[in-house]
Amino acid sequence: MSTQNTSGMAYWKANVRLISICLVIWAVCSYGFGIILRPALAGIKIGGTDLGFWFAQQGSMIVFLVLIFFYAYKMNQLDRQFDVHED
Repeated sequence: MSTQNTSGMAYWKANVRLISICLVIWAVCSYGFGIILRPALAGIKIGGTDLGFWFAQQGSMIVFLVLIFFYAYKMNQLDRQFDVHED
């Protein structure tokens, strides 16, 4: 029973670490590039507008969608690693 508990704790710790990494990336893209660093990114043009505006309007959403697929992919790997995957 102790081995199963240890494995469960390791699985949960890996899951929380992955969630934390995804949230930090999302926060940096949404708040960092879109709001805080927008004036610094104003001189860089992309798609007819400045990069800061692009991140605030579209970039953070695209990054969020990519993070969803990344999270699903990594969780499938974790499930296989800890032998809790669905057959």
